[in-house]
Amino acid sequence: MNQRTSSTTRRARLLAAGLGAGLLVTVAAAAPASAATPTVSCTSAKAGLAAKLKKDITAALANRRGTVAVGLYDRTASTTCSLRASTAYDSASVVKATVLSALLWDAQKTRRALTSREKTLATAMITKSDNASTSTLWKQLGLTKIKGFLTAANMTQTTPGANNYWGLTQITVTDEQKLLKLLTAKNAVLTDASRAYVNTLMGQVIAAQRWGTPYGRPAGVSWHVKNGWLSRATNGWRVHSIGSFKGGGHDYVITVLTHGNSTMDYGIATIQGVAKVIHRDLAAS
Repeated sequence: MNQRTSSTTRRARLLAAGLGAGLLVTVAAAAPASAATPTVSCTSAKAGLAAKLKKDITAALANRRGTVAVGLYDRTASTTCSLRASTAYDSASVVKATVLSALLWDAQKTRRALTSREKTLATAMITKSDNASTSTLWKQLGLTKIKGFLTAANMTQTTPGANNYWGLTQITVTDEQKLLKLLTAKNAVLTDASRAYVNTLMGQVIAAQRWGTPYGRPAGVSWHVKNGWLSRATNGWRVHSIGSFKGGGHDYVITVLTHGNSTMDYGIATIQGVAKVIHRDLAAS
């Protein structure tokens, strides 16, 4: 589940594919350490769980460079954790889950099914993180429809990238958690069929892209994931992971957004350090 390619192979793949709608790939120098990490905030209806999560997430981030934002929501025991929940990050490919949700939301309005072409594009966009497919769907939707979905989803902290630079959409943990909650419970924005479609594709991500939030999940816990990665001259590598998980008596969603990473692998390691302790603490509760 947590197969990872070497940094050399990954970098070659990224340079070949590009990092998002016309984005220039620039490998930045190591970023300086961020300012002191704000306090992780956790609450839970289960005795002792909030304190345990706060302690372990904080420890996982100790001495990690870069700027990290974290969100956890577990429906089972009304458990939440957050860190830098409203800090904005360049979305990179994490926005692709929003693009597909917007496409389905728009199709719902006329009660139409996705065309075979749209399904082919959506499958490549989510399971392989294909950029060309994303650009096609982004342009097809246009900013009016994308913003319409964001409004319907109450994702008020998300700003679509201008000039078709979807990878530069501004996102926050707060809004990514809102999206994941919509995808994992009945709601008035996305139909059950739409939610099932997105989750099916997020559960079929290719092995090389299953890193991030699924890392360390217990056996028998289902996963759905979408990751994003992008290097720019400022703030180094942006490396993100959003995921939903169910099993072992828990139903939870995790978002980890990072930038200021010296390499992609460094960002992945930071995300997986957080994910590992979250999965462990929930499983033990």
